[in-house]
Amino acid sequence: MKLFIIAGAVNAFLAVALGAFGAHGLKDKLDAHYLGIWETGVQYQMFHAAGLLVVGLLIGKLAAAGSLFTWSGWLMLVGIILFSGSLYVLSLTKISVLGAITPLGGVCFLAAWVMMIIGTAKYL
Repeated sequence: MKLFIIAGAVNAFLAVALGAFGAHGLKDKLDAHYLGIWETGVQYQMFHAAGLLVVGLLIGKLAAAGSLFTWSGWLMLVGIILFSGSLYVLSLTKISVLGAITPLGGVCFLAAWVMMIIGTAKYL
């Protein structure tokens, strides 16, 4: 429970910091296309930071569903690393092959939300 709440808060902090860095530090260094990719990474990191906070709270409330929510949390964390991380690196390096990693993070996000749906439907 505590792990996912802390991970959610850390990722929310990082999303705000990376968003500000993109808006102020990269606006003159990246063209609009790559700045948009950076912003997509920031958005999805923030969405899933909030998801991690919810996972942490649900684990505390529904101990019986802990396994489903634990999977959801880990999948969200891996998704942030693969999805947002690959978009950040792609934006800075313009190495287009990194875009092939992004969908793996998206699949992790989808699976995480399915785990949360199942856990909530079954135990809440």
